Amino acid sequence: MKAIIHEGKLGMEGLSLRDFQEPAVNSGMVKIKLKTAGLNRRDLMVLTRHKEEQPPLIVGSDGAGTIVDAAEDVTNAAVGDEVIINPGLGWRQNSEAPPAGFEIVGLPDHGTFAEYITLPAANVEKKPAHLKWEEAGVLSLAALTAYRALFTRAKVKAGDTVLIPGIGSGVGTFLLKFAKAAGARVIVTSRSNDKQHKAMELGADRSISTNCDWNEELKDETIDIVIESIGKATFDKSLKVVRKGGTVATFGATTEDKIEVDIRHFFYSQLNLLGSTMGSAEEFAAMLQFIEKHNITPVVDSVYSLEDFAAAFTRLKDSQNLGKIAFRIAE
Repeated sequence: MKAIIHEGKLGMEGLSLRDFQEPAVNSGMVKIKLKTAGLNRRDLMVLTRHKEEQPPLIVGSDGAGTIVDAAEDVTNAAVGDEVIINPGLGWRQNSEAPPAGFEIVGLPDHGTFAEYITLPAANVEKKPAHLKWEEAGVLSLAALTAYRALFTRAKVKAGDTVLIPGIGSGVGTFLLKFAKAAGARVIVTSRSNDKQHKAMELGADRSISTNCDWNEELKDETIDIVIESIGKATFDKSLKVVRKGGTVATFGATTEDKIEVDIRHFFYSQLNLLGSTMGSAEEFAAMLQFIEKHNITPVVDSVYSLEDFAAAFTRLKDSQNLGKIAFRIAE
């Protein structure tokens, strides 16, 4: 089978598209013929976490396709089912933090940028009928991350005002759609005027430049929740703009990881600072129900063939995308 492999060199230099052995079906597992898959920032991180001396690795966490084989002991899925992959391995029930042993598809085990993948049957769900294949293939990791950060951790409710710094990412666009569906007012930031405009078209109530003075620009707003993913470049601004008693939930750091915090401002303002990452299978099922109820679809920025993987990875690395980047693997 054809697969995007990382081996021999760190970073994008270690990527290639080549033939690779099809995976076997073991007890409790299903084999999926992938139709589409989706790029995530995690895939860029994998290119440095997977070392030169380690065996070849198929990259990718998101995907959707059709089951073509299943172990005899599988009862929740069958050959012919159209499914979407839950990339979280070993996190079944909603909990305060991931359990020991939690992993994500695409490292340390093989991922979705290939014609076939085998996974535990517990990690597939029926593809929502309203989603096209390109939409289903890019949904899982970003949508689950957004769902947990917004609902489980920040506990958004109707009438809240939510600020989303850096609207271009896949998670950012899900946060926007989820928060609006929940009845919240949504403000976004971006350095790009084009991304600000597109976010307004997607339903944002207001957009501002990431580089402006947020306190001055938003002095007429009461920010209840900030969902942070940028890191050092915006974290202090997020803490300063959220209302007293408000919540900042963070799930990523696309800029530097380490920050300085004005601890006196933090405790006098009675702020809530929450970490979040991915989500459980229980939350994944709830997220799928939510998008079906509200007819939510991913924002698909662009679709590439596996052969054009270098262009796809470069577009993501350079933050040129608004929403998700997809691979079309099979018709």
